[in-house]
Parts: sequence; structure tokens; C-alpha cells
Amino acid sequence: MPADALGHAAWSAIRLTLELAGLTTLILLVLGTPLAWWLSRTRSWWKGPAGALVALPLVLPPSVLGFYLLVTLGPNGPLGQLTQSLGLGVLPFTFAGLVVGSVLYSMPFVVQPIQNAFEAIGERPLEVAATLRASKLDTFFSVVLPLAKPGYLTATVMGFAHTVGEFGVVLMIGGNIPDKTRVVSVQIYDHVEALEFTQAHWLSAGMVAFSFAVLLGLYTLNPTGQRKTGLSR
Repeated sequence: MPADALGHAAWSAIRLTLELAGLTTLILLVLGTPLAWWLSRTRSWWKGPAGALVALPLVLPPSVLGFYLLVTLGPNGPLGQLTQSLGLGVLPFTFAGLVVGSVLYSMPFVVQPIQNAFEAIGERPLEVAATLRASKLDTFFSVVLPLAKPGYLTATVMGFAHTVGEFGVVLMIGGNIPDKTRVVSVQIYDHVEALEFTQAHWLSAGMVAFSFAVLLGLYTLNPTGQRKTGLSR
């Protein structure tokens, strides 16, 4: 992509998008691991409702999720009042607000592959570790995580790529503030509105190439794991 085909605003949007996707993926891997482990092991009645909540962004229109986040995190919302009382201000139309929205919207793309990987391990490796007197924590880090590596690879790639491609949620919760909340998808929308089709073409073509490269890498590096640890729809 020639540098002169894009201006400062576009490169700033690219940088912001990569930062958002990287931070969101990291947070989801940390928070999603215990959630996925619980969903894969529990027999509680709560597994159904919890799994449905995790998967909700797969079918919920992004604008709906963005709207309720805007209301909840706004100055009159319960979480907005909490953040203000803690001296954090309000999160809408900030990078932190983008992170919150992206974490919620990309959650199933990280949690479900990890959950499926945990479920595919079965009971036998855990029983063997128990006979060797390994603690639950040692079993998890020494047995479960290595066996679930394909699921983590899928979760990382899909979580990052999905966050890069977000539009509705980030536009609702973050708005369109240059150098602060304007990500690539919103920048493309701005170019189209301004009839700047050349710039829109370069950014869109870059997104297509990125998406193809992500999927190609996933299918190449993890040809069997991506089928076993893919998303449930």
C-alpha cells in the first residue's frame, strides 16, 4: 500500500485499530480462560444461560450492543455513575470505552474456541495427572494448556481479526474522534461519505488482504485444530 495513497488520519486509524485489537485480545485471553474452563467442566444449570450470554454477540446487531453500552456507561447509567465516583470519568467516546465494547463484542470468538479445546481434552489426561499427585493448578498449566494450544491459536487469531473488523459497536461507543476513537472501519466510512473512493479503496483492499491472510494462516498452521476448536453458531 503506497504511503502517499493514505493521509495521516488513515495511518492513525490503522495504528489505533491494531492497538485496540491487541489489547482486546490479551484481555479476552486472560478473562476468557477461566470462563471457558468453567463452561467446559461445570454441570450447573447456569451453564446454559452463561453460554448464551457469551454467544449473544454472534446474533445480536452490533448497534444494539453499542446502544446499551452507551446508555450503561454514560453519565446517567449505573456503570457511568460508578466510574465517575471513582474519578475515572465516563467511558463513552474514549479509547477505554472502545476496549470495553470490543471485549464484549469479540468475547465468543475467544471463549468458544478455548472452551471447545478444553472439552476435547477429555477426562483421561486429568485422571493420569491426579494419579501422579499433581495439584489442580499444576495439572492445568502442565497438561491442560499444552493440549489446548490449538484452541488458543484459533482464539487469538479470531479475536484479533474480529476486533479489527468491528464497525457498529465502535462507532456507537467510541464515536468518530480523530487519533482517539476513529478506527479503520470508521475511517473507510468517512472516506466513502466524502466521496474519497481512492482512499476508501486502499483501506478496504488492505482489510480484505488482512482477513484473507489471517484465515490462510489459521488454516495452514492449525488445519485440524481449527475444525475441532472453531466457533459454535
